[in-house]
Amino acid sequence: MTILYEDNHIIAINKTCNEIVQGDKTGDVPVSELVKAYIKDKYDKPGEVFLGVTHRLDRPTTGVVLFARTSKALVRLNEMFKSHEEIQKTYWAIVQTPPPSPEGRLEHYLVRNEKQNKSYVVQPKKDGSYPKEAKRAVLTYKTIGKSERYTLLSIGLQTGRHHQIRCQLAAIGCPIKGDLKYGAKRSNPDGGICLHARSIEFLHPIMNAETKTRSRIYIEAPVPEDKLWQMFEK
Repeated sequence: MTILYEDNHIIAINKTCNEIVQGDKTGDVPVSELVKAYIKDKYDKPGEVFLGVTHRLDRPTTGVVLFARTSKALVRLNEMFKSHEEIQKTYWAIVQTPPPSPEGRLEHYLVRNEKQNKSYVVQPKKDGSYPKEAKRAVLTYKTIGKSERYTLLSIGLQTGRHHQIRCQLAAIGCPIKGDLKYGAKRSNPDGGICLHARSIEFLHPIMNAETKTRSRIYIEAPVPEDKLWQMFEK
Protein backbone atom coordinates (compact mmCIF):
# COMPACT_ATOMS: atom_id res chain seq x y z
CA MET A 1 0.00 0.00 0.00
CA THR A 2 1.34 3.39 -1.04
CA ILE A 3 -0.29 6.75 -0.27
CA LEU A 4 -0.98 8.63 -3.53
CA TYR A 5 -2.89 11.66 -2.25
CA GLU A 6 -4.30 13.01 1.00
CA ASP A 7 -5.96 16.10 2.42
CA ASN A 8 -8.34 16.78 5.32
CA HIS A 9 -11.28 15.08 3.60
CA ILE A 10 -9.97 12.32 1.32
CA ILE A 11 -7.06 9.92 0.98
CA ALA A 12 -6.06 7.68 -1.96
CA ILE A 13 -3.76 4.66 -2.01
CA ASN A 14 -2.21 2.35 -4.59
CA LYS A 15 -3.50 -1.13 -3.76
CA THR A 16 -1.23 -4.07 -4.45
CA CYS A 17 -2.23 -7.50 -5.68
CA ASN A 18 -3.99 -9.70 -3.10
CA GLU A 19 -4.76 -6.83 -0.72
CA ILE A 20 -8.45 -6.45 0.10
CA VAL A 21 -10.19 -3.09 0.44
CA GLN A 22 -12.66 -4.12 3.15
CA GLY A 23 -12.77 -7.01 5.62
CA ASP A 24 -14.23 -10.31 4.38
CA LYS A 25 -14.65 -13.90 5.53
CA THR A 26 -10.95 -14.65 4.99
CA GLY A 27 -10.05 -12.59 8.04
CA ASP A 28 -7.18 -10.89 6.19
CA VAL A 29 -6.38 -7.35 7.30
CA PRO A 30 -7.96 -4.94 4.77
CA VAL A 31 -6.21 -1.84 3.46
CA SER A 32 -8.95 0.27 5.07
CA GLU A 33 -7.54 -0.75 8.46
CA LEU A 34 -3.98 -0.04 7.31
CA VAL A 35 -5.04 3.44 6.20
CA LYS A 36 -6.74 4.05 9.56
CA ALA A 37 -3.55 3.06 11.36
CA TYR A 38 -1.53 5.36 9.10
CA ILE A 39 -3.81 8.34 9.83
CA LYS A 40 -3.88 7.62 13.56
CA ASP A 41 -0.08 7.47 13.72
CA LYS A 42 0.70 10.42 11.42
CA TYR A 43 -1.75 12.85 12.98
CA ASP A 44 -1.60 11.43 16.53
CA LYS A 45 -5.38 11.04 16.60
CA PRO A 46 -6.97 9.80 19.84
CA GLY A 47 -9.78 7.26 19.72
CA GLU A 48 -11.35 5.71 16.63
CA VAL A 49 -10.34 7.08 13.22
CA PHE A 50 -13.16 7.68 10.72
CA LEU A 51 -12.59 6.24 7.26
CA GLY A 52 -15.29 5.72 4.66
CA VAL A 53 -14.99 3.17 1.84
CA THR A 54 -16.27 4.78 -1.36
CA HIS A 55 -15.60 1.98 -3.86
CA ARG A 56 -13.78 -1.34 -4.11
CA LEU A 57 -11.28 -3.21 -6.23
CA ASP A 58 -11.24 -6.99 -6.57
CA ARG A 59 -8.51 -8.72 -4.56
CA PRO A 60 -6.37 -9.61 -7.64
CA THR A 61 -6.70 -6.10 -9.11
CA THR A 62 -4.18 -3.33 -8.40
CA GLY A 63 -4.38 0.44 -8.48
CA VAL A 64 -5.93 3.55 -7.02
CA VAL A 65 -8.53 3.32 -4.24
CA LEU A 66 -10.17 6.43 -2.81
CA PHE A 67 -11.33 6.73 0.81
CA ALA A 68 -13.23 9.47 2.63
CA ARG A 69 -11.77 10.92 5.83
CA THR A 70 -14.96 12.77 6.82
CA SER A 71 -18.63 11.79 6.80
CA LYS A 72 -19.48 14.79 4.63
CA ALA A 73 -16.97 13.71 1.98
CA LEU A 74 -18.24 10.11 2.17
CA VAL A 75 -21.86 11.08 1.44
CA ARG A 76 -20.89 13.17 -1.58
CA LEU A 77 -18.40 10.65 -2.97
CA ASN A 78 -21.00 7.87 -2.65
CA GLU A 79 -23.41 9.99 -4.70
CA MET A 80 -20.73 10.65 -7.33
CA PHE A 81 -19.79 6.99 -7.68
CA LYS A 82 -23.45 5.96 -7.85
CA SER A 83 -24.35 8.46 -10.58
CA HIS A 84 -20.97 8.24 -12.38
CA GLU A 85 -21.11 12.02 -12.66
CA GLU A 86 -18.22 14.33 -11.77
CA ILE A 87 -15.95 11.30 -11.49
CA GLN A 88 -14.00 9.28 -14.06
CA LYS A 89 -12.07 6.08 -13.40
CA THR A 90 -9.63 4.73 -15.98
CA TYR A 91 -8.36 1.17 -15.92
CA TRP A 92 -5.51 -0.49 -17.80
CA ALA A 93 -5.85 -4.14 -18.80
CA ILE A 94 -3.34 -6.44 -20.47
CA VAL A 95 -4.98 -9.03 -22.72
CA GLN A 96 -3.42 -11.80 -24.78
CA THR A 97 -5.94 -11.67 -27.62
CA PRO A 98 -6.43 -8.21 -29.15
CA PRO A 99 -10.04 -7.01 -29.43
CA PRO A 100 -11.82 -7.12 -32.82
CA SER A 101 -11.44 -3.33 -33.16
CA PRO A 102 -8.66 -1.11 -31.76
CA GLU A 103 -11.27 0.83 -29.80
CA GLY A 104 -14.95 0.53 -29.12
CA ARG A 105 -17.91 0.49 -26.75
CA LEU A 106 -19.21 -2.66 -25.08
CA GLU A 107 -22.73 -3.05 -23.75
CA HIS A 108 -23.95 -6.26 -22.15
CA TYR A 109 -26.39 -7.42 -19.51
CA LEU A 110 -24.75 -9.26 -16.63
CA VAL A 111 -26.03 -11.69 -14.03
CA ARG A 112 -24.02 -12.35 -10.88
CA ASN A 113 -23.64 -15.87 -9.46
CA GLU A 114 -23.04 -15.34 -5.74
CA LYS A 115 -21.89 -18.90 -5.02
CA GLN A 116 -19.28 -18.82 -7.80
CA ASN A 117 -18.42 -15.14 -7.20
CA LYS A 118 -18.63 -14.68 -10.94
CA SER A 119 -20.68 -12.68 -13.44
CA TYR A 120 -22.08 -13.92 -16.74
CA VAL A 121 -23.28 -12.18 -19.90
CA VAL A 122 -26.91 -13.06 -20.60
CA GLN A 123 -28.73 -12.88 -23.92
CA PRO A 124 -32.19 -11.30 -24.34
CA LYS A 125 -35.32 -13.45 -24.33
CA LYS A 126 -37.36 -13.96 -27.48
CA ASP A 127 -39.38 -10.84 -26.66
CA GLY A 128 -36.19 -8.79 -26.35
CA SER A 129 -36.35 -8.43 -22.57
CA TYR A 130 -33.74 -9.53 -20.04
CA PRO A 131 -34.05 -11.43 -16.76
CA LYS A 132 -35.00 -9.19 -13.82
CA GLU A 133 -31.69 -9.85 -12.09
CA ALA A 134 -29.66 -8.82 -15.16
CA LYS A 135 -27.91 -5.45 -14.96
CA ARG A 136 -26.82 -3.28 -17.88
CA ALA A 137 -23.03 -2.90 -18.15
CA VAL A 138 -21.30 -0.37 -20.40
CA LEU A 139 -17.63 0.40 -20.94
CA THR A 140 -15.39 1.94 -23.57
CA TYR A 141 -11.92 0.71 -24.46
CA LYS A 142 -8.98 1.86 -26.53
CA THR A 143 -5.77 0.06 -27.53
CA ILE A 144 -2.84 2.10 -26.19
CA GLY A 145 0.04 -0.38 -26.40
CA LYS A 146 1.19 -3.62 -28.00
CA SER A 147 4.00 -6.12 -27.49
CA GLU A 148 4.79 -9.30 -29.37
CA ARG A 149 2.25 -11.30 -27.35
CA TYR A 150 0.05 -8.85 -25.48
CA THR A 151 -2.18 -5.81 -25.95
CA LEU A 152 -2.70 -2.98 -23.45
CA LEU A 153 -6.18 -1.49 -23.25
CA SER A 154 -7.33 1.71 -21.56
CA ILE A 155 -10.86 1.27 -20.22
CA GLY A 156 -13.48 3.75 -19.09
CA LEU A 157 -16.43 2.54 -17.03
CA GLN A 158 -19.89 3.99 -17.56
CA THR A 159 -21.47 1.59 -15.06
CA GLY A 160 -20.07 -0.21 -12.04
CA ARG A 161 -21.02 -3.90 -12.06
CA HIS A 162 -19.52 -6.92 -10.33
CA HIS A 163 -16.41 -8.05 -12.28
CA GLN A 164 -17.63 -5.88 -15.14
CA ILE A 165 -14.36 -5.36 -17.02
CA ARG A 166 -13.26 -8.95 -16.52
CA CYS A 167 -16.58 -10.36 -17.71
CA GLN A 168 -17.12 -8.03 -20.66
CA LEU A 169 -13.61 -8.45 -22.08
CA ALA A 170 -13.92 -12.22 -21.76
CA ALA A 171 -17.24 -12.02 -23.62
CA ILE A 172 -15.50 -10.62 -26.71
CA GLY A 173 -12.72 -13.21 -26.53
CA CYS A 174 -10.15 -11.05 -24.71
CA PRO A 175 -9.71 -12.42 -21.18
CA ILE A 176 -7.32 -10.46 -18.98
CA LYS A 177 -3.87 -11.99 -18.55
CA GLY A 178 -3.82 -14.18 -15.45
CA ASP A 179 -7.61 -14.20 -14.99
CA LEU A 180 -8.32 -17.94 -14.88
CA LYS A 181 -11.88 -17.35 -13.67
CA TYR A 182 -12.72 -15.63 -16.96
CA GLY A 183 -10.82 -17.78 -19.41
CA ALA A 184 -7.13 -16.86 -19.23
CA LYS A 185 -4.85 -19.73 -20.26
CA ARG A 186 -2.56 -19.53 -17.23
CA SER A 187 -2.21 -17.71 -13.93
CA ASN A 188 0.25 -14.97 -13.06
CA PRO A 189 3.10 -15.85 -10.67
CA ASP A 190 1.71 -13.56 -7.96
CA GLY A 191 -1.84 -14.91 -8.28
CA GLY A 192 -3.14 -11.56 -9.49
CA ILE A 193 -4.55 -10.45 -12.81
CA CYS A 194 -3.31 -7.75 -15.20
CA LEU A 195 -6.05 -5.25 -14.40
CA HIS A 196 -4.90 -1.95 -12.90
CA ALA A 197 -6.99 1.00 -11.74
CA ARG A 198 -4.71 3.53 -13.42
CA SER A 199 -6.33 6.83 -12.49
CA ILE A 200 -9.28 8.62 -11.01
CA GLU A 201 -10.37 12.18 -11.80
CA PHE A 202 -13.14 14.01 -9.97
CA LEU A 203 -14.38 17.24 -8.48
CA HIS A 204 -13.37 17.46 -4.83
CA PRO A 205 -16.42 16.60 -2.70
CA ILE A 206 -15.87 19.61 -0.42
CA MET A 207 -15.92 23.24 -1.55
CA ASN A 208 -12.85 25.35 -0.86
CA ALA A 209 -13.80 27.88 1.83
CA GLU A 210 -11.65 30.64 0.34
CA THR A 211 -12.35 30.28 -3.39
CA LYS A 212 -15.90 28.95 -3.03
CA THR A 213 -15.10 26.39 -5.72
CA ARG A 214 -14.47 22.65 -5.87
CA SER A 215 -11.03 21.70 -7.12
CA ARG A 216 -10.54 19.12 -9.88
CA ILE A 217 -8.41 16.27 -8.56
CA TYR A 218 -6.43 13.82 -10.71
CA ILE A 219 -4.73 10.85 -9.07
CA GLU A 220 -2.62 8.34 -10.99
CA ALA A 221 -1.35 5.01 -9.68
CA PRO A 222 2.02 3.69 -10.94
CA VAL A 223 1.77 0.21 -12.45
CA PRO A 224 2.96 -2.87 -10.50
CA GLU A 225 6.67 -3.67 -10.37
CA ASP A 226 6.45 -6.27 -13.10
CA LYS A 227 8.52 -6.41 -16.30
CA LEU A 228 5.51 -6.50 -18.63
CA TRP A 229 3.72 -3.66 -16.85
CA GLN A 230 6.91 -1.61 -16.68
CA MET A 231 7.46 -2.05 -20.43
CA PHE A 232 3.97 -0.77 -21.21
CA GLU A 233 4.25 2.21 -18.84
CA LYS A 234 7.35 3.41 -20.71
